[in-house]
Amino acid sequence: MKIGIDITPIIYDRGVSRYTSNLVQALAQRSDVELRLYGTSMRQKQRLEDFAQEVCRFRSGRHQARIQSYPPKVQEFLWNSLGKNHIRKIFPDVEVFHSWDWLQPPDKDLPLVSTIHDLAILRYPETALPKVVKLHQHSWKVLRQQRAQVITVSQATRRDVIELLHFPPQDVHVVYESLPLESLQVSQRLTEERQEQIKQQLQLNQPFILCVGTREPRKNLRRAIEAWWPLRQDVQLIVAGAAGWDQTEELQEKLQSTQLRFLGKVTDEELAVLYGEAELLLYPSLYEGFGLPILEAFHFGTPVVTSNTSAMPEIAGNAAELVEPTSVESIRKGIVKVLTENNEAGRRRLQQMIIRLQLFNWQRVAEETCKVYRKAIQLHAQR
Repeated sequence: MKIGIDITPIIYDRGVSRYTSNLVQALAQRSDVELRLYGTSMRQKQRLEDFAQEVCRFRSGRHQARIQSYPPKVQEFLWNSLGKNHIRKIFPDVEVFHSWDWLQPPDKDLPLVSTIHDLAILRYPETALPKVVKLHQHSWKVLRQQRAQVITVSQATRRDVIELLHFPPQDVHVVYESLPLESLQVSQRLTEERQEQIKQQLQLNQPFILCVGTREPRKNLRRAIEAWWPLRQDVQLIVAGAAGWDQTEELQEKLQSTQLRFLGKVTDEELAVLYGEAELLLYPSLYEGFGLPILEAFHFGTPVVTSNTSAMPEIAGNAAELVEPTSVESIRKGIVKVLTENNEAGRRRLQQMIIRLQLFNWQRVAEETCKVYRKAIQLHAQR
C-alpha cells in the first residue's frame, strides 16, 4: 500500500508534531507499506529533509520523499484558493493521502484520510484566531465533500466530530495514539548524574505537585491553584509549559507565593525529571482530545489527578483519580486523597498505571491506521 503523508506538522513542536513523527516511523517499519512523504517549509526545510531521510532508511528503496521549499501558507493558497494539487504529479503511484485537519489537497480522485485531534477551537473559540477557525472550517468542508475517512484519537473527539461537524458516523474511526517515542528514549538515556544536575538546576528540593501544559483558560490553571492553595505549606505547585494566556490575574496574592513556581517551557530531559520527582500530576483540564500528559505521568510511575470530562477518563481508566474540573473542592479532595494514600493503595495504583500503559503502543496505532487507509481506498473505488 502506497501511502502519501503530509509531514509538515513535525516543524511545529506541538502534540501533533510528535503524533506525526511517531506514526510515520511506525508505518515505515511495516512490510506492507510504502511511504510517500510530502512537506513544505522554507525556514525549516532542512529539518523536514533530515526527518524524511531518516525514515527512508527503513527498508531502503521502498519509501520516497519530496520536501518543497516554500512556506506552508503558500501551500494553503495553492490548495484552498487556486484549487491546485500536485500530489499526484509528485507521486503518481500514491493510493491514499493522509493529511491534517487544517489543510487538504483538492483532489476528488485521491482517497483522503485526516486525523482530527480535538475540536477545542469550536468548544473554546476564544482560544483561536478567526482566520485559524476559518481555515479549519474550509478543511472540514473539503473532507466531507470528498467523503474522507477521519481518524480521531479518542471516543470523545469522535463524538464531537459527529455532533459538531456532522460527519457520517461510519466515516469516523478511533485510533488511540501512544506515548511519544521521544519520552521513552529520554527516560532510557538519563543517567543518575544527569538527573541530579537537572534537579539542582530546577531547585527541586521540596515535595511538589506538577501541572503540565500551555497556560490557557481550558487548562483550568486558576482552579488548580485555588485547589492547591490551602496545601501550600506542605507541597509546592510547579507549572511547566509555554506561557499563553490564562485567567490567573485575579490570583495576584497566590501568584506572589514562593511555593508557586512557573518554569515556562522545559526540555524533554527536564520534563522527565519533573515527572519522576513529582508527588502527582494535576491535570484538571476542561477539555482534551486525548490527554497525553496522563500517559507520560503513568510512564514515570507518577499518580494522576485529572478531570472526569471529555477524553481524560477514557485515557486514564481506573488508574487516575478523577475529579469534577469546575469544582475547586472536588479538585482539592482528589489531591488530598492521592497525597495521603497508604503504601498498599499506592502500589495498587501503580499496578493499574502499568496495565493501562500496555493498551497504548505505536505498532497498534500503525495497524489500526492502515485499516482506515484500506477502507478509504475501498470506498473510493466503489464510487
